[in-house]
Amino acid sequence: MYHYPKRISQTCLILAAILLAACSSGPPKPNVDYNRDYDFTKIKRIAFMPISGTTAGDSPRAMLSDMQINRINNALANAVELKGYEFVQDADQADALMGWHLFAEEKTDIRTTPTSPVMMGGYYGYGPYRGYNRAAYYNCWNCGSEVTVRQYTQGTFIVDIIDPKLQQSVWRSVIQSRLKKDLSQQQEPYNEAAINIMAGFPPP
Repeated sequence: MYHYPKRISQTCLILAAILLAACSSGPPKPNVDYNRDYDFTKIKRIAFMPISGTTAGDSPRAMLSDMQINRINNALANAVELKGYEFVQDADQADALMGWHLFAEEKTDIRTTPTSPVMMGGYYGYGPYRGYNRAAYYNCWNCGSEVTVRQYTQGTFIVDIIDPKLQQSVWRSVIQSRLKKDLSQQQEPYNEAAINIMAGFPPP
């Protein structure tokens, strides 16, 4: 049975972030890495690994309900089936295993914006040939800055494809995004997010 190494369990995943994330410019692009020497053509059937669906982090949003976990599982299974793979329930019958993990962490965004100052000044000085040399000088009145503090939840969602014989990850997709306050209760947003995070599987 494959187990996530400690360094993986401390990292993040975000299908949920995507699934839960709102991006005005579109969903965030996943970061994909894979074993260049692995033969992905031998994968025909995929199943979830037993420890798939773990969550971590200091945010309450890391505590997913059984219904939310089921939506993510269904979305990922649907995404690989759309690519022509067979998703099976029995891991012993699968050529590859899939596992996912979500990490949600509370963050603080602090931004400082200069306020518009009121400039007061004039001209002074004498120049050559008894001329008046107009040199500008300014004083800043009510100069300062405005500080804006915003709290948000950073989500990271990771999907691994595991070779059960090697007991190693051969493909990984990671997405990071700010999580929405309210998670969707519909399946379709999860499906769209899963298709996005699995877009690079199998690798070219």
